Amino acid sequence: MDTWSAAVTLFLIMDPLGNLPVFLSVLRHIDPKRRRMVLIRELLIALAIMLLFLYAGSSILNFLNLDQEAVSIAGAIILFIIALRMIFPSPGGVTGLAMGEEPFIVPLAIPLISGPSVLAALLLLANQSPGRMFDWTLALIGAWGLSAAILMFSNVFHRLLGERGITAMERLMGMVLVMISVQMFLDGIAAYMSHTVS
Repeated sequence: MDTWSAAVTLFLIMDPLGNLPVFLSVLRHIDPKRRRMVLIRELLIALAIMLLFLYAGSSILNFLNLDQEAVSIAGAIILFIIALRMIFPSPGGVTGLAMGEEPFIVPLAIPLISGPSVLAALLLLANQSPGRMFDWTLALIGAWGLSAAILMFSNVFHRLLGERGITAMERLMGMVLVMISVQMFLDGIAAYMSHTVS
């Protein structure tokens, strides 16, 4: 896989367009002046986590005696909980935070930007071609940069859709996230089963 293909693949896995309704939902109760700073902070944290996993992911998992499948299954469970809160909202919203309280790391940086699928893809790239880490770093930064640009303009989508449109998209994305989380869970179980059998 070349650098361009890796960047496109990572961008598609990050799915910033699909995550827009979740970001809008999580950030809509935060003061608009503060919203951009929170988003930038979460994007930078996500980039740091992805770079950490690209360069040291295998070592970290080996040190903690964790399989890659565990990352996928744990991420699926977190996504499932977030999805249920999107479909059946509570007073604290998707994150369960008090109105106006800022999310920190979860759920924006992890698992929405640097989710288990992205982390698994980075582990795969690093393990398949460890001599091309510079290429993989460029691919990651490119995919992250484009995703960040899309998410930074979330306020434009907020003005276009309005509160009702965002609420409708939130419910719809909740249903989609339930399906994605179940698929991630099944993929993690299948990978674990094949790993233990072999």
